[in-house]
Amino acid sequence: MDRVLTNVNMVTLAGEAGYQVIGDAMIGIQDGMIMYAGHKEHFDCHGHPEVIDCQGALVTPGLIDCHTHLVFAGNRAEEFEQRLNGVPYEQIAKAGGGILSTVRATREASEDTLFKLACERLQGLKNEGVTTVEIKSGYGLTLEDELKMLRVARRIGEMPDINVSTTLLAAHALPPEYAGDPDSYIQFICDEIIPAAAQEHLADAVDVFCEGIGFSTSQCQQVFQAAQKHGLAIKGHTEQLSNLGGSAMAARMGALSVDHIEHLDNEGVAALAACGTVATLLPGAFYFLRESQMPPLDQLRQLNVPLAISTDFNPGTSPIASIRTMMNMACTLFRLTPEECLRGVTVNAAKALGLEEQQGKICAGMKANLAIWNLSHPAELSYRLGVPDLKSRIVNGELFNQPLFHQTGTGQ
Repeated sequence: MDRVLTNVNMVTLAGEAGYQVIGDAMIGIQDGMIMYAGHKEHFDCHGHPEVIDCQGALVTPGLIDCHTHLVFAGNRAEEFEQRLNGVPYEQIAKAGGGILSTVRATREASEDTLFKLACERLQGLKNEGVTTVEIKSGYGLTLEDELKMLRVARRIGEMPDINVSTTLLAAHALPPEYAGDPDSYIQFICDEIIPAAAQEHLADAVDVFCEGIGFSTSQCQQVFQAAQKHGLAIKGHTEQLSNLGGSAMAARMGALSVDHIEHLDNEGVAALAACGTVATLLPGAFYFLRESQMPPLDQLRQLNVPLAISTDFNPGTSPIASIRTMMNMACTLFRLTPEECLRGVTVNAAKALGLEEQQGKICAGMKANLAIWNLSHPAELSYRLGVPDLKSRIVNGELFNQPLFHQTGTGQ
């Protein structure tokens, strides 16, 4: 082994239910992979180059933020204040605000500027144990600018202390160049943007905003067909503000996840269950927009639809770079249990990115992405906010953040 963690209280999440905690455990890592995870009496740590005494720390899979918009320029704090003072969003948009203000700022920014801004936001997630993050485009809305955003996301993924999954979200909003002609823009996405992103290997998946203020179900289906033609996975922003049937359509086409889903109906829930599609909850946007329509959680649970949780970090509706705040919100706003929340940012978040065979659990054969906590019980991850509980992160087998436990050197 390259590295062995000893004296670990390990939350494996390896079973279908329960935290699956193994006390006084050991984890053996080699070439970025977990080779052993279990009771210490079944493993001999001697002869390994690095043995770390975790002093009884809680170890979970590295957390996964499976829905973010980290790459953009500008901010919309003034709009936030305007809305609180009673100015309608329509008036703000007509004055040049709203999502198109972010589009303008992002188009004007260089790749280096976007990279710097995104890394600053990402640090908040790293500080809370995130080892994998999904990053979407969607604020460029031209071929050049959408690819620019994806190149920045790929560049972030080259950093040694984070894994990045990239998603093309050109069907996020109608750009001013196509005002009044959404069909032509959708055709442009299918004919130009998706093929270019696929050819340059910049996107792992393609997403759409299926909504009355976004794009129709048929338009989104057209985008999905183009994505699949080029070998890309599909995902959807669906049923956030109304029920257009986008979730059921996406699930039947094999979507990894559908996200938001506050207005999801029983037919949609059944489609997710039948097709194995993850339902991703975004409590930050629900909170920030002061929504009242709850996702159909009872029905989702009854049909065993996997529930993921994410920050949806973005400048307009969820500028919150805190995955643990999302876990707490999911408990308080949506009445999820702490166990459901932890699974939502590990096991099910990995599934939402198509990474369930690599990440989200602690067991032999998985990537060594781990979070080490100064906590006694995993429920504390959803319960307590603002306290720096993270001791360290291990990303692809390498140790990051300041370790607060003892490194015993070699096990010779």
